[in-house]
Amino acid sequence: MTVLSYLLTRIDILLYFTAFIVLFLYWIHGSKKSKGKMPPGPRPLPFIGNLNLLDLKKPYESLMELSEKYGEIFTVHFGSKKMVVIAGYSAVKEALVNQADDFGERADTPLFKLTNKEKGIVFSNGESWKALRRFTLSTLRDFGMGKKTIEARIQDELISLIENFKSHNGKPFDTDLIMNCAVSNVICSIIFGERFDYDDPVFKQLIQILGANDKLSGSPKLLLFNFFPRISTFLGTHKQLMKNMDDFIEFVLKRIKHQRQEFDTNAISGFIDAYLLKQEQASGQAEKYFDDENLVYSVLDLFGAGTETISTTLRWGMLLMMKYPEIQKKLQEEIRTHIKQGQMPTADDRRKMPYTEAVIHEIQRFANIVPLNVPHTTPSDVYFRGYCIPKGTEVIPFLTSVLYDKTQWETPYEFNPNHFLDAAGKFVKRDAFMPFSAGRRVCVGESLAKMELFLFFTGLLQSFTFYPPPGVSREDISLKPGTGFVLFPLPHLVCAKLNF
Repeated sequence: MTVLSYLLTRIDILLYFTAFIVLFLYWIHGSKKSKGKMPPGPRPLPFIGNLNLLDLKKPYESLMELSEKYGEIFTVHFGSKKMVVIAGYSAVKEALVNQADDFGERADTPLFKLTNKEKGIVFSNGESWKALRRFTLSTLRDFGMGKKTIEARIQDELISLIENFKSHNGKPFDTDLIMNCAVSNVICSIIFGERFDYDDPVFKQLIQILGANDKLSGSPKLLLFNFFPRISTFLGTHKQLMKNMDDFIEFVLKRIKHQRQEFDTNAISGFIDAYLLKQEQASGQAEKYFDDENLVYSVLDLFGAGTETISTTLRWGMLLMMKYPEIQKKLQEEIRTHIKQGQMPTADDRRKMPYTEAVIHEIQRFANIVPLNVPHTTPSDVYFRGYCIPKGTEVIPFLTSVLYDKTQWETPYEFNPNHFLDAAGKFVKRDAFMPFSAGRRVCVGESLAKMELFLFFTGLLQSFTFYPPPGVSREDISLKPGTGFVLFPLPHLVCAKLNF
């Protein structure tokens, strides 16, 4: 769907005329020339820029096509906003790793500024971001990230998940909500110091809100919000997203209030308690970073990042196993060889199970969960590969172009675990594997996510074989993603049959 067809079908003549006037003012404002030579790109049209070239439902596909024409670095205009896209493994690595300080700031994106107020871990900048990130990494390690303690929590959740799958007795069911609940409970145990029952109505509502907002934030309407925020605010395209955010924030505030009332410095049970302790200990400059607002948005960041991306990856994994039963069979043979029946998988098993590791890595690469990355910006004028990117320019380190880079992957558009195996069948790390991004803004929970993916996926394949529902052949299984900030599988049902 192009922006032209979207506008013509969704906005009446009066609003379209209003948009025309406002966009004209935007165009005049945005036409000022920048210092230095900007990267090349398609010639923008008046008012809409290059939006005529963008598929609003699949913008990552449009940017891949543009990268084929304009190369590793190019400029696109969305309305009056200029954005620079950095594409391909070599260029993205150079920007995020070699020139980390030049591309290390988070972009001032209207939608995320509205929802997160530049607070928390993901969307903040400067000294506040540094302080919160250091504290979060330290706290996550204290509560077991990458250690045996968190492994035990994941295994306990895996047992509950397996029991839920068993209850369907091999009949078709939707894995969406239950998988989100199981994965979310791991991060909940770290944030709140406790897990929730899968049938808890408040917990289920939070999970549903989280999924709805991931879909909304990547929808055509809210993409346009980022390009034309004043018009979109007038049209109210953001209202449902903000209502969902307000409901979620209300829940978090109640939890913080409760934990503050029960707070005991000798019984720190989770991230919120650790943050409250930090507030008591903070002095001078640190006081302004560790306020209640940063606590709320840090909890939201952890809850979101620790739920939707991991559970979506696991759902892609089950779908791909139904699509490629020969891969599922080979993986299960390795599991049976190295893990005795009745024993839970452990993180140590990863080292001796190269095929399983390869399959999980390939699921992450192929599924391409966060196709556009979270936008960055330049804190000052940046010189990069012969071009000058002005201060404050929004930059997309384009993860799709890395995970599907033809120079790095033998069959980039095919699901192929051999991408991560050598001729002897040993697991091989690939530098272009960047599902968690890279550099200063790499995901804080990367090690936790890797452990969860291995334990959940291996444990499920140890217990079940996944089949499509009766009447659905493997050829009928679609691998096209739905529209959202996170690329999730289209709605489907799964049959999980016990292996013993």
